[in-house]
Amino acid sequence: MFKKYLIIFLISMVPLIELRGAIPFSQGFGLPIVQSYIICIIGNMLPVPIIYLFARKVLEWGADKPVIGKFFTWCLEKGHKGGKKLQEKAGKGLFVALLLFVGIPVPGTGAWTGTLAASILDMDFKSTIAAVMLGVLLAGVIMMVVSFAGFSLI
Repeated sequence: MFKKYLIIFLISMVPLIELRGAIPFSQGFGLPIVQSYIICIIGNMLPVPIIYLFARKVLEWGADKPVIGKFFTWCLEKGHKGGKKLQEKAGKGLFVALLLFVGIPVPGTGAWTGTLAASILDMDFKSTIAAVMLGVLLAGVIMMVVSFAGFSLI
């Protein structure tokens, strides 16, 4: 059982998959939904402060490097696009926009992209963490409902 919890914890940390993929996996494994939800939330949020504090700097540093440059540039562009979309739609409601951007489980709009976008927009750390956390909680509830209804990926 510990192995299954570890698997969903690790899946929830993977960019683009995050808890949107981990919660359905947990239901495929037959794990209790509430415990799975909590573990996936923790796993999804664990990288967020690191992403906010370091990802932009690392991506900017590596964008012109021969082997990693294309990928790093792609990540920066994705963050810029996400940030511009948020800013256009939100205006002064950037906190709510980030929360919804992270919280609506659509591919490419999770905690990783939202945090990178907030970092690029120079949103303050506390607001970013709070908005992303609430967004992850919302996405988790949506995925729990979808998974509980029997729409598991496995």
